[in-house]
Amino acid sequence: MFMRKLFSLNKFRILVLWTAAVLCAGFSWLFAGSLQSENGKIMASGEEKPGVLAIINVKIVPVVGPEINSGTIIVEKDRIKAVGSNLELPAGAKVIDGQGLTAYPGMIDGFSSLGLVEISGVAATVDNRETGRINPQVKAIEALKYDSMHIPIARSNGIVAAVVASSGGLISGQSTLVKLDGWTNREMVIKESLAMVVELPGIRGARRGFMGTGAGEAAVTTERALAELRELFNRSRMYEKRRLAAARNLLLPPPDFDETSHYLLPVVKGELPVIFSVHADKDIVQVIKFVQEEKVKAIFYQVEQGFKVAEEISRAGIPCIIGSLYDLPPVWEDGYDSLYINPGILNKAGVKIAFSSSSASAAKDLPYHAAKAVAFGLDRNEALKAVTIYPAEIFGVDKILGSLEPGKLANIVLADGDLLELGTRIHRVFIEGREVDLSNRYTELLDKFRKREQKR
Repeated sequence: MFMRKLFSLNKFRILVLWTAAVLCAGFSWLFAGSLQSENGKIMASGEEKPGVLAIINVKIVPVVGPEINSGTIIVEKDRIKAVGSNLELPAGAKVIDGQGLTAYPGMIDGFSSLGLVEISGVAATVDNRETGRINPQVKAIEALKYDSMHIPIARSNGIVAAVVASSGGLISGQSTLVKLDGWTNREMVIKESLAMVVELPGIRGARRGFMGTGAGEAAVTTERALAELRELFNRSRMYEKRRLAAARNLLLPPPDFDETSHYLLPVVKGELPVIFSVHADKDIVQVIKFVQEEKVKAIFYQVEQGFKVAEEISRAGIPCIIGSLYDLPPVWEDGYDSLYINPGILNKAGVKIAFSSSSASAAKDLPYHAAKAVAFGLDRNEALKAVTIYPAEIFGVDKILGSLEPGKLANIVLADGDLLELGTRIHRVFIEGREVDLSNRYTELLDKFRKREQKR
């Protein structure tokens, strides 16, 4: 009798647990469904979905076409639907009067450590470097701190996207293109595996160190670094041949998994570009030859002495990401202004250039690097393109980013003057059609000390 009652009790418990599980699953499904956005991503509770927006009476600088002195930008969800003058406003559109303001496409930082470095002097907040010299498997997105205080600061100055890259060693890892808005690092991703980063030795005999260089000769020369890269690329190709051969013939054993070779496969196949951090003119020429022989897609970064071999870079068709113009010339003999004239000379030679902050804390200053180059000869319109459409073209995302055109993501900056001028104030920023908050650590401090003054 006791066993029969126990069996009945267990059946009852199982029925209760099964019913509870079904109800929980149902509520979870309903709750998740209520938070789903139209593109399938989960929206944060209370977050407003982009709708139909019309920015009117605004000066428009589309970057890829003529300026419109007074026009309208119509945004539908996350895309620009129309740009022009005398446009008919859609029914029910939210209207923003841009009188006295200028609309620009949001800027793109061509190389940064945003989200990887918080306080450079505090090791626990620095996560932009992996141990070892060969790390093609490392992805910058994995270490990105989505709530870094530097991200809203950069965003408030009109930067809407950035290339985030790790550093150190010979092969530093895979850079990622992110938008400067999102609740998580994955939500910020535009393109996860953007380009492999390769760091080559600095200028030999330079006044300061870089990857083993100092006042004397480099510990690792460019010749040795390229020879090591060539060996790694060849090993990756052989690894792929053995893998494919084993897949076709079951009698052949597959190769043991080789992490380095596996993650270099997209590079040697020409699917993933390589950002070569290269500096001296002689080294630039060597890398051009290496790239042509190995048939890899290349992007040059820093290229401090690029102005000496601008024609060679142009003929090779390799775009250049300009390093920080806050640095001092690595070689004094080049002149105090060598870094500032470099972008203009490269641009006039036909090299596609883009600017970068090469930083996290100074990412907000991206437009001022372009402005410095303008002061030393770079055409102003080309400078504006070098922080908008050119980086988008270099990284293959120009169909969605970099200009104000129908069909592109609605990344719009409303400013009260020239975007590259230090005194210009950014009034509003839209990322994918949604207006983002411009408050940041700087504005918090400003409010704090304003209140302090009011109490006196």
